[in-house]
Amino acid sequence: MKINSTIGLTLLLLTSMLAAGVLSAVAGMSVGREALKGITQPDTRPTNNLTSRKGDGTRQNELTILQEDKILATVKARTGGKGAPPPKAIAAASTKVAVPSKFPLSTESDGVMLEVKSVQTQADSLVVSLSLKNDSTEPVKFLYTFLEVKDDQGQVLTASTEGLPAELPPDGVPYAGTVRIPITTVNTAKNLALALADYPDQQVQLKLSNIPITR
Repeated sequence: MKINSTIGLTLLLLTSMLAAGVLSAVAGMSVGREALKGITQPDTRPTNNLTSRKGDGTRQNELTILQEDKILATVKARTGGKGAPPPKAIAAASTKVAVPSKFPLSTESDGVMLEVKSVQTQADSLVVSLSLKNDSTEPVKFLYTFLEVKDDQGQVLTASTEGLPAELPPDGVPYAGTVRIPITTVNTAKNLALALADYPDQQVQLKLSNIPITR
């Protein structure tokens, strides 16, 4: 049986190509191995990283876990044995604002001084603590029914006095007393104004405004 020359040539060509492909693959693998010599996969394990940071060649297989009692002891030692304040205390301290006191407030006329020391709420009354002092050479008389008390809206308030002398001697000594105002008449007022004149001459005119009300 004769083989066609064309078929024989085709088979020879296929065999040659197959052999060339195998030889190329083997040569490529060999070259790749030579190129990758000395190259290794980086070690990303956490224990090895910790070891390299410490600078020693020993490996640590476990992470160190601190105990809770040791942590609390350390914190207590650093804070001088005092625990941290609770969050509510911190919030209260942060919202607490110191307001400077405006008292005492004073006014003077012809050697007579009127001083308001405080304004406080007591039961159903607003109590104004004050004092009168006479540094002049003559005694001064007052009729306290003429004491005028107004709120910051200009409304006249009902008031009664306690402890203030009807005649103020010229001795330079402060005489303390109080003015009581029914709390129901104050309403939403924030300030008071006082006006007092001697009786009957009306020579001494004591006026004091913008007296803050404390509730």
